[in-house]
Amino acid sequence: MKKLKRSARLVEMTQYLLFRPHTLIPLTTFADRYSSAKSSISEDLAIIKEVFEEEGLGELQTLAGAAGGVKFIPKVSKANSLRFIEQICRQLEQPERILPGGYLYMSDIMGQPMILNEVGKMFASVFAGKDIDVVMTVETKGIPLAYATATYLNLPVVIVRRDNKVTEGSAVSINYVSGSNKRIQTMSLSRRALKEESKVLIIDDFMRVGGTIHGMMDLLQEFKATVKGVGVFVESGEVEEHLIEDYISLAKLSAVDPKTRQVTAEPGNYFTDNDSDEE
Repeated sequence: MKKLKRSARLVEMTQYLLFRPHTLIPLTTFADRYSSAKSSISEDLAIIKEVFEEEGLGELQTLAGAAGGVKFIPKVSKANSLRFIEQICRQLEQPERILPGGYLYMSDIMGQPMILNEVGKMFASVFAGKDIDVVMTVETKGIPLAYATATYLNLPVVIVRRDNKVTEGSAVSINYVSGSNKRIQTMSLSRRALKEESKVLIIDDFMRVGGTIHGMMDLLQEFKATVKGVGVFVESGEVEEHLIEDYISLAKLSAVDPKTRQVTAEPGNYFTDNDSDEE
C-alpha cells in the first residue's frame, strides 16, 4: 500500500479494525501496511482508542511483548442499548402485528439489516468476555441474528436443522418437546458442523417456553459441548415458567390480547436483572 497522510491512515486503520473484531493484529502489520514507524502507528492507535471509548464504539486492547498487538472489542453501553430496545418495544406493540392464535408478526423487524446489526452488537457486547468457539441457532428465523452476533464476535455459526439434510452427511438427531404446543419434534446437527467439547453461544429470535433452546442444549450433550451463554431477542412473559433459567433477553412481551388487540412490550432481563452479564 502506498504511503498515506496521517488523516487518511487513521481512517483506513479504523476501518481495518472494525472489520476484524476480536482479532489480534501485530503492530508490524500496520507498520508494513502503511510503511510507517511503529512509534507513529502506536500514536495513531492511541487516538483511535480514545475515540472508540469516548463514542461508545468499543475497546481497543493493547497486548505488549513480541507476540503482542491490538485487538478491537465491539461494545455498546447498556444505556444506548436500552434506548434502542425501547424503540423496538414500541414497534412490537403495534396492534396489527397480532396474528391468529396470539402470535406476533416479527418478520419485518427481523428483516431489517440495521436492527439485526444493532442486536448482534448488543449480544456480542454481553458475551464478549466468555470463552466461546461457535454461535449456534436453529433454523430459520434465528439465522440472520446469529450471523450478526457472530460477525461482531468473529466466530463461526452452526445451524441446527429441523430435519437431516443429505448434503450435510451423517448427523445426530434428537426428539424434543416443543414448549408452545407440547408436540414432539425433531432437530439434527451434522457431525461435521461442530467439534466435540466446543464452547457454544446459543442465539434465538424468540422464546415462548424455551423448548427449542432446551432441545439444543440436549443436542449439544451428544457432542460433549458446553453452553457458555444463551441470548434471546424477544421472550414471552405470558408463561408461568421457562424450561431454561440462565439466559439473557433483550425484549419481553408481557401481554398479548387478541380480543382487545393490545400488546405490551418492555425491555428484557438484560436491563432489569441486576446480575445480568455486562462485560
